[in-house]
Amino acid sequence: MAKRIAILATDGFEQSELTGPRDGLKAAGFDVQVIAPKGGSIKGWQHTDWGDEVPVDLELSQARPDDFDALVLPGGQMNPDSLRMKPEAVEFVRAFDSAGKTLAAICHGPWLLVESGAAKGREVTSWPSVKTDLVNAGASWKDAEVVVDGHVITSRKPDDIPAFTKAVIDALG
Repeated sequence: MAKRIAILATDGFEQSELTGPRDGLKAAGFDVQVIAPKGGSIKGWQHTDWGDEVPVDLELSQARPDDFDALVLPGGQMNPDSLRMKPEAVEFVRAFDSAGKTLAAICHGPWLLVESGAAKGREVTSWPSVKTDLVNAGASWKDAEVVVDGHVITSRKPDDIPAFTKAVIDALG
């Protein structure tokens, strides 16, 4: 049976940071599910304007961390900022960290690592503007296309998506 990967996102996710890893992970044979606080679809952000809608496979209220092997957190400024204000989203992230399951965040996605406590004591990377938040949360920040610290994988930006996706595949291999 294929390993299952959850992608947690909401409206305002950076288009390429959800679709790139999703498509790469599916191509590698993983069962990838997009999870959001609401059903139907969520709308991406493409550089400076709204992007495409992506279908939601499972509402967050119905998702169980035990049913997944990994969690991917795409960036975009609006997406993780909105999710970190939802206790159920923060708890979902915290459950993956507590279980030692692969937890991967790109760009602004590490804001959810800060909010859940998963950043503390870890070496991470992110979009540069998130650096201070990560350091203040007890993480050590490094400027690299991908940083792997135990079960936590982080990347900086859309250009890092191939390395980010490969790191997730390697972690689940």
